[in-house]
Amino acid sequence: MAFDKNTVRIVIFEADTPLGKAFDVGLIVAIIISVIAVMLDSVAAVHARYGNFLYAVEWCFTIAFTIEYALRLWCIENTGRYARSFFGIVDLLCILPTYLSLFIMDAQYLLVVRILRVLRVFRVLRMVRFVGEAELLTQAIRASGRKIIVFISTVMALVVVFGSLMYLIEGGESGFTSIPKSIYWAVITLTTVGYGDLTPQTSLGQAFATIVMIMGYGIIAVPTGIVTLELSEASRRAANTTTCPRCSAEGHIREATFCWRCSANLYQSSDGSAPAEDAPERNE
Repeated sequence: MAFDKNTVRIVIFEADTPLGKAFDVGLIVAIIISVIAVMLDSVAAVHARYGNFLYAVEWCFTIAFTIEYALRLWCIENTGRYARSFFGIVDLLCILPTYLSLFIMDAQYLLVVRILRVLRVFRVLRMVRFVGEAELLTQAIRASGRKIIVFISTVMALVVVFGSLMYLIEGGESGFTSIPKSIYWAVITLTTVGYGDLTPQTSLGQAFATIVMIMGYGIIAVPTGIVTLELSEASRRAANTTTCPRCSAEGHIREATFCWRCSANLYQSSDGSAPAEDAPERNE
């Protein structure tokens, strides 16, 4: 079986072929082992006894992940788009710390970011529902962006007003020594965190704090309602595990033939031809 770019892309980026599933399972196992190795190396007793071994293991994983990252860039048509995507950036961050550790002490401990790559487990196990739900949630958050910005801006204005009022009511005698510190109290009160390090002492201040706390419970429900509304709109779509051969985009609707991001044919190789006959057969 000839391993051309399209075949390598299917094996690396998709999980609906035997080779693709085996590759992703092996990748996830390697990621988990490498993260455990980094964590163990941070324990003084383990580092003193097995530090050299763990250091060698880390370099082996880093070299393997570097080769894998290079293959991902090689087999995808739009290399720049993949490199700037979420997983593209995570893949790069997974190998950089080890190289940086040659110049910056203890930089290798940043390698725990590799655990983010385990998110690919949803594709490995063909959990199409989870892939779809993740895509729906992303769409809902994007669609809710402007509404959430307006909501946050309103909350920021409220905490400034509430903080200023509490500064006038309580004053420095109760610990409200400045408007910024009073705004801090308004933030932790409105968000119902309530650290208790700054509390009103007067009856009027306590009554005002009660109103702010009750408003906080109501405000919490607002962003939830915004996202829920957008989720109900986005839930009409169903996603599959097909990856675009040109830009590596995922989350296409089940009946899609073309990529939602770059309009490429999802079932053609990156050079525009039909899939090779000797490409790995997809599981139905």
